[in-house]
This record gives sequence, structure tokens and C-alpha cells, in this order.
Amino acid sequence: MSGNGVIRAAVVGGTGYTGAELLRLLASHPAVRLEVVTSRSEAGREVAELFPNLRGRVALRYEPPDPGRLAACDVVFFATPNGTAMEAAPRLLEAGCRVIDLAADFRLRDPAQWERWYGRPHACPALLEEAVYGLPELHREAIRRARLVANPGCYPTAAALALLPLLEAGVVEPEGLVVDAKSGVSGAGRQAALATQYCEVEGSFKAYAAGGHRHLPEITQTLAQGAGRPVGLTFVPHLVPMVRGIHATCYARLREPAADLQALLEDRYRAEPFVDVLPPGSHPETRSVRGTNLCRLAVHRPPGGHLAVVLAVIDNLVKGAAGQAVQNMNLLFGLEETLGLEGAGPLP
Repeated sequence: MSGNGVIRAAVVGGTGYTGAELLRLLASHPAVRLEVVTSRSEAGREVAELFPNLRGRVALRYEPPDPGRLAACDVVFFATPNGTAMEAAPRLLEAGCRVIDLAADFRLRDPAQWERWYGRPHACPALLEEAVYGLPELHREAIRRARLVANPGCYPTAAALALLPLLEAGVVEPEGLVVDAKSGVSGAGRQAALATQYCEVEGSFKAYAAGGHRHLPEITQTLAQGAGRPVGLTFVPHLVPMVRGIHATCYARLREPAADLQALLEDRYRAEPFVDVLPPGSHPETRSVRGTNLCRLAVHRPPGGHLAVVLAVIDNLVKGAAGQAVQNMNLLFGLEETLGLEGAGPLP
């Protein structure tokens, strides 16, 4: 950090939706000074020209990635495609930088799993053991001590926060878990693709990657930690015609039908600033978390009493990406965890 206690931050890949959200949050963070925003394709262009909401807040121009410029910062965020951060992280860590990767490069601990799901060998498998999975509600103390944080994916964040309390308490079976999740189209990124153009998705609703999604091994890895053993999970994502938001409906078979599920969730998250357990009978809405770092949860027990159903909603670009990255940065540098993330979301 600089002599006046300000964190010098760089964002690598600041042209996508996640990068833009990260810039928005960092620009108003009282303990951060943005030093570098990189983009090869937009080098020389003003950030505010691409994202006019940042006019008057981010006075930087995009520049090509320069290892020396990045290494002079205290923290480097990678809002880049999978496979980018793992090429650059070793040099930055050696220079004393903290690294927060918003892609999937360091989420899976097994390099063979990485290669299976991402189609290429991992560039620095030795760092997979060191990287801390950046779900503060599970790894808060490890994050405080970390050099390298693997920011969780959006679907895995919602699924983990919904199911972890039940698995940790042993009140549900670790086999037969189901996560039925829906995401807005911003989750597909900003790069043009016919299948995610709004004219193609408006008025429609579909599942995708039902045979196996890249987030599946990440979710099972996290839930297995909570359960203390391997879990069996079916995960099916869906695309819905809205810009932001994830709604995950999570099912688990009860081991203990008499368990007080409401109290269990309330107790688990009582001290968590960004998890809101709603009153019994509630049905959380994605619009209630838009633009915030909150996850809102509600638990139900359908007739018959053999299933627990947990509903989770997050903003995929905030708690599912950029906001959680800022939450992790706050922990890394000993700041209040909520700093720069306190605002309520807009309605309507």
C-alpha cells in the first residue's frame, strides 16, 4: 500500500461486464486508487468512452498489459477469459502483488480436473495448492492471509451459500443434491454471440449445458468441503431474458426430518454481512439484490417433509463476481469487509 494507506489497484481486462462492474465499485472505494486498466483491443481509448457511467469517476485510458506497470500495484484483479491469469500470476506474486482472479484459473485444486473442463494443461499447477477459494463465508481467515485469491463463479456462489449450512450440519444427504439455476444474459459476457443476443432470448427460456457445465466441479468441490465427504450433484443452468441476476433453487433429501432448517440457516449466517436469510415462507426475488453484494436465501419444506428446498438469489455481476472480489480485497488488506459495498440496490 502507498504511504497514505491507499491501495494501488490494477484491473486486467476492463472491457467486459464484470470488468466494468469492478471498475464501478473500485472507483468509489474510499481506500483504493485505480492505477492501471488494461485492454489490448481498446488500448488508448478512455475508459469513460466505453462506459459512460464512469465519466467523472475513472479518468484513465486503457493500456496494453505491461508486467512492470502491474507489478508496481498492490493488487491486480484479472477480469479476463479463463487461462489468462495463470500465465501472469507467478511473476506478479514474486513482485509482492496480491492477485485476485475473477476467472476460473485457480478455483479447482486438481490440475487434471482443470485440464478436463477447460481443455488445456494448467500453466502453474504448483499455485493451485496455495490459492484460496474466495468465498468469505467459508474461508474468511485464509483469505486474510492469502497472496492469491480464486474468486468464485456466480452459480457456485449461489449454490454454495444455499446448501453449505445443511451439509455442514449433516441434516441432508450428500448424495442426490440438485441445483436448478437461472441466470440473466450478462452472465454470458459482453462478447457478441447470437445465442445470447437479447432479441434471441427475449420471451424465451431454456436450459443449457445440461450434460455438464464447467461450474459443476467447482460446486461439488465446495460442497464436499462442507459435507466432509464427496457429494453427488445434478446441476442444470438456464438462461432467462433479463440482464442481471441468478436464482438458484436447490434441493436436498433430509436425513433429519425434524431439523429446524430456518434456525439452522439463521444461525449459520447471523454474523455474515452479505447473506440475508428471509423470514419463513419467503420467496426471494432477483430484483431485490440487483446492484448489491447480497445473497438472499429462503428455505422451504414441501409437503411430505422429505426434501429441503433452499432458494438463493444474487446479482451475478456483484456477489457473483466483482463485488465478491472487492469483499476479498478488503479482507486481504485488513479493511472493514463491507467497505465500498454498503449501498442498497435500485428499485424498480
